[in-house]
Amino acid sequence: MRPPAPSPTSAMGRRRVLGVLLLAVILATGLLSGCARVRAALAVQPDDTVTGEIVVATPPTSPTDKGPSITLPPGLADRVTVTAYQQDNYTGSVLRFSRLSFEQVAALTTAAGTRGKQATFQIRRLGGRVLVSGAVDLTTVSVDRADFQLKMSFPGDVVDANGDIDDTTVSWVFTPGEVGDFSAVVAYADPNAPSPLNWTLLLAGVVVVAAGTVVLVARRTRNPPVSPPIR
Repeated sequence: MRPPAPSPTSAMGRRRVLGVLLLAVILATGLLSGCARVRAALAVQPDDTVTGEIVVATPPTSPTDKGPSITLPPGLADRVTVTAYQQDNYTGSVLRFSRLSFEQVAALTTAAGTRGKQATFQIRRLGGRVLVSGAVDLTTVSVDRADFQLKMSFPGDVVDANGDIDDTTVSWVFTPGEVGDFSAVVAYADPNAPSPLNWTLLLAGVVVVAAGTVVLVARRTRNPPVSPPIR
């Protein structure tokens, strides 16, 4: 299902791009060139913010190996928590964040470096719909010990997606040695759109004022003031 393309002017005014933290971590740590586990669980909130967690890990090379090094932008260091991760013979970190704006998550991607050709991810709003699209190039990743997954939940109906849909959640599992693309179209109200209740109250107020003006004018026309008799 393909939504109608917006005009260039409206797209510039309405478009908000989300560079997802998953891709920032992949690019920053160079995980696209070796065995790794990257699992992202992201929840888009009704106010167009993102809450979630990212697991970033690799098989340990020594007993003291702590996994990939994670460096956060200074402006967001207090918004993202990083804790140790050890499971299934993977070691690394879990990054957790709550209600990051699209712009804040985009800043994380910008800080990750310039290797964005290997992974792309964006979310843009088009009226009452949110469009997700992107791709991850895993052609250089070994099939052995590679685990790349993305799961996203939304506050509205999933209209279309090329992943596994479970109610309002879409999941993608990417295959090592291939380029994995992902897309989804989700319908939920624009938090910045005028409230229908506000419009209704405003319209009701205009009608009341207009009606009062009409009644006042009608009364004055039907009952003109009586002038005192001339003596």
